[in-house]
Amino acid sequence: MKPPRSQFDPDSEQAPDTPESEAQGDVAEDAPAPSADPAAEAQAMRDRWLRTEADLQNFRRRAQRDIDEARRVAEDRVLLGVIESLDDLDRAIAAVRGEADPAWLQGVELVAQRMRDLLGRHGVTALEAEGAAFDPHQHEALLQVPASESVLPGHVASVIRAGWRRGDRVLRPARVAVAAEPPARE
Repeated sequence: MKPPRSQFDPDSEQAPDTPESEAQGDVAEDAPAPSADPAAEAQAMRDRWLRTEADLQNFRRRAQRDIDEARRVAEDRVLLGVIESLDDLDRAIAAVRGEADPAWLQGVELVAQRMRDLLGRHGVTALEAEGAAFDPHQHEALLQVPASESVLPGHVASVIRAGWRRGDRVLRPARVAVAAEPPARE
């Protein structure tokens, strides 16, 4: 009676079924079959190497793009926090103008200006919305007001909250009141 295949038989030329021999079998299956033409085999290996190199470069580019996008999102989140704080300071200044100590008011205005400078260093600018044509990508319409001689219908009549952009992306749309056509009189 023959011993089971899993046991090694020194008289047999066949290797036992072990994980190592199975792993070697997998590698041998992936490798191209030996060919009679070494030049063709070399060309096939070169093609595989070039494809693998291209895949690696594409992976690196994607990874760098993902890192850059994550950094941009994190920076935008912080800059939006600065914008919200600047809005609070501007409301505080408007509420106490004429009533507060001039030195205190000047100090708060300087802090607000430093925040605007910080935003400017990071490429953040306020959207110029008043009088501009309504653009849903840059403006958030909160209400409609009757059009006047100075503001055409479909244009921004007033800004309720300033909008901000960084480069070509809108960080925060401006909240606006839009001029509407007067109702038709019959």
